Amino acid sequence: MKIESLKIGNLTLGFPVIQAALSGYSDVSMRQIARKHGANFTLCEVMLDQFVLNVGKGKKSRLYLNAQEEEHPVGAQLMGTEPEMFVSAAKKMVETGFDLIDLNFACPVKKVLGRGRGGFFMSKPAEAVEIIDRVRSALPDSVPLTMKLRKGFDDSAESEDAFFEILEKGFRKGIAAVTLHGRTVRQKYLGESDWNFVSRVKKRIGNRILLGSGDLFSAETVRQRMTETGVDGVALARGAIGNPWLFGQIRALLEGKPLPPPPALHEQRETIQLHYDLSEAFYGPVRAAAEMRKFGVYYSRLHPDHELVRADFVASKTRSQWQLVLEKWYHV
Repeated sequence: MKIESLKIGNLTLGFPVIQAALSGYSDVSMRQIARKHGANFTLCEVMLDQFVLNVGKGKKSRLYLNAQEEEHPVGAQLMGTEPEMFVSAAKKMVETGFDLIDLNFACPVKKVLGRGRGGFFMSKPAEAVEIIDRVRSALPDSVPLTMKLRKGFDDSAESEDAFFEILEKGFRKGIAAVTLHGRTVRQKYLGESDWNFVSRVKKRIGNRILLGSGDLFSAETVRQRMTETGVDGVALARGAIGNPWLFGQIRALLEGKPLPPPPALHEQRETIQLHYDLSEAFYGPVRAAAEMRKFGVYYSRLHPDHELVRADFVASKTRSQWQLVLEKWYHV
């Protein structure tokens, strides 16, 4: 298939496969690893508007409100409740250096919904549109505003109507692109992502920018979904955790080249080591050791002895212990 360069607002991103915002994962180190493996655009982990506004200028601010010089363009995803707080938080994220603001109206986590955030807005189209309108009006024209949606709050006809109200009014208010996950909020991550719905939405909105999301764990699946639906690009979420090689594999297939082989053990070791080094440089040795255990769980899935490797990564509490795992399981 012919690769069309992805452009969102005034940002020309090129390769139409981006790294999605991932709570607890898409920090600076993961974003940098994704870019080294072919992602031209990444999103930071979702930020609560309250956190953005209340955090000071100390260590927490450096850790979370941080757009590295070498990773531009980079986007910030926001989640919250009140329009005025969305506005203030979005402006602060732009001042911090983020190039795009993405509104999260999709998160299905129970405590998020209970606090009137995330996927809660899929059932409140008027409130969602107000947030879009207020944030778009407050941002510089040079900063694209996008949003993350699910196919509805549930499978009812009323929910679908609400979805299309948010979608179409959002575009009219100045949304530059939408990322659509093909499950309802009620579904969370159960069942399959409905790419038929994604295709129907793309046909309805024409040349406006739509990125698809959901169950994208292989390059073959990505090529198939993009070909079948006509979406302008895709956002890799869970499929990119511990598998940054997926970006390069997708690029090869979309360019008509053979699928690259899975990364050899020495390639895995190099990337895992680099990821640890980036994390340690950012968080410091104690925090990095704790942060990297969750990534080790995902990296281990590519290893032939994944269950044993997983257990060793989880048990690692220091850099030296991490090094021993790499020497034991990823020797050349």
